[in-house]
Amino acid sequence: MAGTDTEAQKIPNGSTPHIMSLNEELLKRTEDASEQPNPSVYLGLRLSDYHIREKENQYLQRLKDVFQPSSISIPTPASGQEQPNTGQLALYLLALRAACQDMETPLQRQLVTQLKLHLHKEKESIGHKNNGRPLTNYYQYGLGVLALCVHNKKVDVHVINKLLAEEKHGGFERGSQLFVDTEAMSGLAFVCLERATFYVPELVAELNQAVQRVKKKILQAQTPDGTFGNIYSTPLAVQFLIAAGVRNKEPECPNGTAAVLRSLKKGSFQNPLVGSQLLPVLHGKSYVDIASMECQAEEDSLVLSTSAPARVTSQDSKITIHLTVKRPPRNPPLYNEFVRVPAGSSLLDVLKAAEKRSFKPFSFETQETLSGPMLTSVMGVKASQGERKYWKILQFPHTTVEQGIADYIPQDKESIILKFIRW
Repeated sequence: MAGTDTEAQKIPNGSTPHIMSLNEELLKRTEDASEQPNPSVYLGLRLSDYHIREKENQYLQRLKDVFQPSSISIPTPASGQEQPNTGQLALYLLALRAACQDMETPLQRQLVTQLKLHLHKEKESIGHKNNGRPLTNYYQYGLGVLALCVHNKKVDVHVINKLLAEEKHGGFERGSQLFVDTEAMSGLAFVCLERATFYVPELVAELNQAVQRVKKKILQAQTPDGTFGNIYSTPLAVQFLIAAGVRNKEPECPNGTAAVLRSLKKGSFQNPLVGSQLLPVLHGKSYVDIASMECQAEEDSLVLSTSAPARVTSQDSKITIHLTVKRPPRNPPLYNEFVRVPAGSSLLDVLKAAEKRSFKPFSFETQETLSGPMLTSVMGVKASQGERKYWKILQFPHTTVEQGIADYIPQDKESIILKFIRW
């Protein structure tokens, strides 16, 4: 695989068992038929040095059954099937490239065309409506550009220029806060585009400048503990630094790798999306390396243990969570109650328990994403991307909960605030 230079990305001694354990956990997720197949999990497995080919091939088939259920056409509004959004389709196309699939068949060409149409609509939304935002978000926009580039497809220059302009003018920042995930994903796209042969020298020079800007911003976003932004955005940030050739040339990259390794050993990466972004980092690789995969001479080098990781909850041991729902500037809170749940319950379990109580009405809605359920409505108040409003989860009084509602495990007597805010 070209460009990985894994010798430059030293992994501390004693880390191999933890890396293999993460690999195992992702492989075990491929066996769970109750979970929607996630192309990001497949990408992590393919960019690992450890494989069980049969299980990877079975998971690829499950992905095809979801994203290409018909041999004639992909889902359309008229077919009654839900269309994948820009990010989902981009991840699936990256998965196909990671599997070295033939992309010159009519159906595969149609998928590429569909992604190009998605990006065109995203670009049009930025220019004419939706408050100058894409239909989805710039993270998915950058992911879509990366997927086309990895497949060696020419990306519309106008699409590239929109992403360049947004990054250049600080569109992935809010005040002093950098949206590290979005910055890193766009940076990966710029690295890939810079290496392509389709574009005029002037555009290549702009892409090079963008890579340098992204590098500077991400390095400056490193916290004292070594993370970039937070522990969950760090894997993608380190992927970018690997792709951009930083590696051990700057201390920030190995410091970031050390930070995620410490968290891995503590069991912090239960979310499959984040875990799948971390696994390539631990092998000195990034999504850009998918472009040069050859899928040859891979040997089965992993043996799954019989025990599956599971979150332990105890019906006998109960904890109390203080749950508050706020919609500023309105007072009093929409909801302000104590909820009893089994120890080890997730925040999603807490919300479900509150909903079942009859004496104090509580309601919420979620939307399934590749990183898990996302809170979209609480007490009938809906989040709106067009209006740039969302439900923020806080640990009292104002500590942001970085994990998703299905991943975060509150402790006894903890106070959780759901706050409807503008971003």
